[in-house]
Amino acid sequence: MGKGVKTAVIGGVFAVMVGGAGYGAYNFVSALNEDGGGGAGTAAGPAPVKSGPPSADEVKETTAKFFAAWEKGDAADAAGYTNNDTAAEPLLTAYGEAAHIGDVKITPGTASGATVPYTVKAKVSYDGKSKPLTYKSELTVVRGVTTGRALVDWQPSVIHPELQRDDTLVTGEAASPPIEAVDRNGTVLTEEKYPSLGPVLDALRAKYGDKAGGTPGIELVIRHPEGGAADTPLVTLAKGRAGKLETTLSATAQAAAEKAVKQYAQSSVVAVKPSTGEVLAVANNRKDAFNAAFEGTVAPGSTMKIITAAMLIDNGVTSMNGPAPCENTAVWQSQTFKNLTGMKPDLNATLANSFMRSCNTAFIKLIDEDPLTDESLTTEAQTRFGIGLDWKTGIVSFDGSVPASGGPDRAANAIGQGQVQMNPLNMASVTATAITGDFRQPYLVSPKLDDRQLATAKGLPYNTASQLKQMMRLTATQGTAQEAMSGLGGDIGAKTGSAEVDGQAVSDSWFTGFRNDVAAAAMTQEGGHGGDAAGPIVAAVLRAAG
Repeated sequence: MGKGVKTAVIGGVFAVMVGGAGYGAYNFVSALNEDGGGGAGTAAGPAPVKSGPPSADEVKETTAKFFAAWEKGDAADAAGYTNNDTAAEPLLTAYGEAAHIGDVKITPGTASGATVPYTVKAKVSYDGKSKPLTYKSELTVVRGVTTGRALVDWQPSVIHPELQRDDTLVTGEAASPPIEAVDRNGTVLTEEKYPSLGPVLDALRAKYGDKAGGTPGIELVIRHPEGGAADTPLVTLAKGRAGKLETTLSATAQAAAEKAVKQYAQSSVVAVKPSTGEVLAVANNRKDAFNAAFEGTVAPGSTMKIITAAMLIDNGVTSMNGPAPCENTAVWQSQTFKNLTGMKPDLNATLANSFMRSCNTAFIKLIDEDPLTDESLTTEAQTRFGIGLDWKTGIVSFDGSVPASGGPDRAANAIGQGQVQMNPLNMASVTATAITGDFRQPYLVSPKLDDRQLATAKGLPYNTASQLKQMMRLTATQGTAQEAMSGLGGDIGAKTGSAEVDGQAVSDSWFTGFRNDVAAAAMTQEGGHGGDAAGPIVAAVLRAAG
């Protein structure tokens, strides 16, 4: 359903219910008042209590009376035909009074049992301006437990299918002016052209609309609970004047990212500029609107070995050309870890060789060497790579988590399992730090716009960064990332990963890589090995942007 026909239904609900039970008491009230109130439709005098599913005639009669009362704007009467009039009446009242929706005409469709679909045609009017409104929804008629009456089973979606619990509807001057977001070269970025940017642009508008210039318009919006998502614009009655907001994005890289993630379901990718920390692209292909590229909290698999390798080098345990034997299994505190099926052992392997083959056992066997402790990986991630340091990208983001862990999780963390949580933004930044030696916190909007302070970390010693970059180069040209990165020119490097997730038959696919001054990382849920799904996504973005 396009935004032009998404309608708000419950605007002003909280104002209506000040001093009352409140919408938050919905479940409690529903349990005590399941048969609705004493509104119209209650028969005079006692009557036998019916049981069983409502008949077709009862379904038709109840919905007809409910619709008629709704159309007239008689909230109390309409609520009396529901099984929770205490919750229904305030929303039905707000429909006309706070949401400014009138001239309501409801046309029922063909019932399927006790479920009735219908079309609502109405008008939203405010301050001399109006817009037509059309949408479809459905309701279900149930039998009241105590009275036996046929009643509408009350849910917010009865009024409109987009309504969620605790949302409100507001019609009036927009909370923020519209913005015209532009990329680093001045190209206008729109949701129509770059669908992944829809939630991102909404978030940017809410945060920076008043700093980008412009004037607000008149809108019907869904206002989400305090502390939640930004207002969702539904109907624009009068356009405001847009302000211009400059972002760090690259339209070219964004277009490539959008196209790449479309090839694999449940995929996300981020590209950053290592020399500055600027985010060049962010794209998601998901069934929901969740920005997993920035906010995901999942295990990154063997891409984590970039940080683990840095820890080993920084603490003098081994080096790129030092020993890191790859055995069939490794036992850590009674838990046995294995490599990918088919990987041949190599007892003479160097760290570079075990890194580019992604040998789990090589890394696990080294994590108990002096001077390493349970805190060593956490310290490396935070102080060198900036993980967990409250990043301020310009929108909501998760900055990674590598908790200090004992027991089997210490070994699991080292190979990107256990308690480690990352997203593509984090891993693109890890790659950027690995190849430059400097942690530059990723950002989408310049910190100069709002004087926010970016996170800082001391980065890597030159010798460590040089070794990491060379190991990633070998992985891209001779190791597990070779197939995905083939055909890319310039200075390239990569690391693959696959993360096992409880309840999933297929592992998540992870891949991070660089080409010249672009670093990118991608994740595909249940995508298999790193090079199978996430690899082609990263390669496509690097090809366009690198």
